[in-house]
Amino acid sequence: MFEQDYVMRLIKEMVRTVLKILFQIDTESPTVELLENKEEKETLENLLDMIDAGKINEAENELYDLTSDTDVNRLEIALLFYSYLNDKTDDFLEENNFSRDEIKLGLENVADRFGLGSIVKEIMIERA
Repeated sequence: MFEQDYVMRLIKEMVRTVLKILFQIDTESPTVELLENKEEKETLENLLDMIDAGKINEAENELYDLTSDTDVNRLEIALLFYSYLNDKTDDFLEENNFSRDEIKLGLENVADRFGLGSIVKEIMIERA
């Protein structure tokens, strides 16, 4: 339980730091309302609906396809996606064959894709 809480806090801090550095957004609770573009909001809302329906792996696959062009606005969607997923309970994640470690790994993969791997790794080392 303690390890899962630690991973949850680590993910939250990674999302918060990248949002602050790249998008000048300083918030404890990142939500879809942070997106200004209507189309991006709809895209994120669809992904979040998939999470709520228990289709986490499918939603993550769509997110992976979405971020393949490395448009920085897609990074914001990815950060909000993983933040939302991270707020789910351990029971919900387990029921849907997902884990906190998979959230962390997905976030790290997206960061690498956008050339932010070293920043994310630094955050993880600093918090360890």
